[in-house]
Amino acid sequence: MITVFGSINLDLVVAVQELPKAGQTVSGPDHQTFPGGKGANQALAACRAGASVRMVGAVGQDAFGPLALTNMRDAGVDLSAVRSLPGASGLAFIGIDAGGENQIIVASGANARVEADWLEGCLSDADTLLLQGEVPFGQMTRAIGRAREIGAGVFWNPAPVPREDIVSGLDAVDTLVVNESEAQDIAARAGLAADLDAFIGRFATGTRRVVVTLGAKGVKGGVAGDRFEVASPVIKAVDTTGAGDAFCGALAAALDAATPIGRALKEGVAAGALACMATGAQSSAPRREDIRRFADQIV
Repeated sequence: MITVFGSINLDLVVAVQELPKAGQTVSGPDHQTFPGGKGANQALAACRAGASVRMVGAVGQDAFGPLALTNMRDAGVDLSAVRSLPGASGLAFIGIDAGGENQIIVASGANARVEADWLEGCLSDADTLLLQGEVPFGQMTRAIGRAREIGAGVFWNPAPVPREDIVSGLDAVDTLVVNESEAQDIAARAGLAADLDAFIGRFATGTRRVVVTLGAKGVKGGVAGDRFEVASPVIKAVDTTGAGDAFCGALAAALDAATPIGRALKEGVAAGALACMATGAQSSAPRREDIRRFADQIV
């Protein structure tokens, strides 16, 4: 079982020819609405990849709350630990350019009030706790501490990277996934050179897996003294918004099923690539059979 402790949003998406620069206004023909939030995105992605998933988080008591839960409910994610709180739900405002790149502004809403205590009764020593970076840092670290006490695994994708002292909290993590810029941010805080090999060497210690996603170049990482790289297949990207979350969800699902790390990474890369070929952070999350078929083609 994967228990996700994280954010739940509704995404408002506008397709534009070019993303705006500071102070600039750009227009698109219309907008689309999608359930989102990195926690919910990864919960749905892990579920579609074949895992049993429970979501722990919050929505507001507004018109957006029920809409934000639709995809997870339809996919069979356990929503019994999701709270409905007075006030606004989390919203993300997303612009996507003609090449599929995006800019995102997030209004936290109810996500700013989630509590690690809600994990009571939601974790066992056979579970994996999956976290991101869109809920309060103090609650994330308490959630990680609770997981360690119980003996559950911890998979952390700290995106966006919290402003607080994240380095000291990484010792309790079993799997760390970041993109290249996030790795550079964390490396600078740890006093390391802006070099991925140095970052991986510093944090891929003992049994901790460290994975750095490199977009179209695939991923690289390591565990203890072993290093690995997986290339991404060549695709035509339509929307990169949910690619990282699809990768994390599929990787977490594979590891939760005791899949060897090499194959698990191929399934994560396959899921991320497939997600780039469709619109929407959740609607683009691929299903288990498609992930496995695409992963078989990655050498």
